[in-house]
Amino acid sequence: MPSIDIIVPVFNEQDVIPLFEKRIKDVMQSCDIKWRVIFIDDGSKDDSLAVMKSIHESNNQFGYLSLSRNFGKEYAVTAGLDHASADAAVVIDVDLQDPPELIPDMIAEWHAGFDVIFATRKARHGESMAKKATANLFYRIINSMSKIDIPKDTGDYRLMSRRAYQAVNKLRERNRFMKGLFAWVGYKQKQLYFEREPRAAGTTKWNYSKLWRFALDGITSFSYMPLRFATWIGMTVAILAFFYGVIIITKTIIMGNDVPGYPSLMVVILFLGGIQLTALGIIGEYLGRMFNESKQRPLYLIDEYQPPEQ
Repeated sequence: MPSIDIIVPVFNEQDVIPLFEKRIKDVMQSCDIKWRVIFIDDGSKDDSLAVMKSIHESNNQFGYLSLSRNFGKEYAVTAGLDHASADAAVVIDVDLQDPPELIPDMIAEWHAGFDVIFATRKARHGESMAKKATANLFYRIINSMSKIDIPKDTGDYRLMSRRAYQAVNKLRERNRFMKGLFAWVGYKQKQLYFEREPRAAGTTKWNYSKLWRFALDGITSFSYMPLRFATWIGMTVAILAFFYGVIIITKTIIMGNDVPGYPSLMVVILFLGGIQLTALGIIGEYLGRMFNESKQRPLYLIDEYQPPEQ
């Protein structure tokens, strides 16, 4: 019988974990497949780990892996995939916005020969218009800059065959954007659509500051277009400055220069200064990521690991 590991990253979700346990059991018990769940505790400050331990004691198909601190969701997913050993692995959020009831359809497509079956949201219930708009803008920007096609409105929720998730495990870069890494490995992929539900309990851990950093990581991980953009801006400003200089020289020769143009001079200086600082900032983002890669620190550290029953 084929087997499947279900990877569930968790951060401060004590209220929703029991609801997830019930939903996932109801779904998986109807599937003719060996299954187990690995909760990844990403340094939770509430009783999430205690709830995981209680679930494991009552049902050893559920295991848990506790990281030494909060490393971030991308690293928690990485830790889960590193400890997967089944024929396939599913990555799913614990908040039940991604319905576990889609997993049987993913398994059917896997049996049909697909290596990666990813879930795309055709509706996002319970999310603000601002979040939907910014998410749509992000996917447009990153796909216009990157050579890798990252599916729009698609999170981490997906099933991957053993060769697919082991290929992802080989990618050990520190600046991790998992959606991009999942797309980068390629293989035969299938898209399924679903309507995203509101959170079953608790509150989202993603504020706009974290989303901004997440977007920046994604863009700098899979595109060097911002560096080219800085070059294009610099060349454009230089060309405009050259023509402006020709105009000033010509005007001075023909008409003279009665009053020095202090206001226009300040505008030009401030504009060029702003362009230079922007270019330095873009270069600094890439340089900082190179610095992190050069340190070769481990992606995460494990505090406690209790695997589920094989």
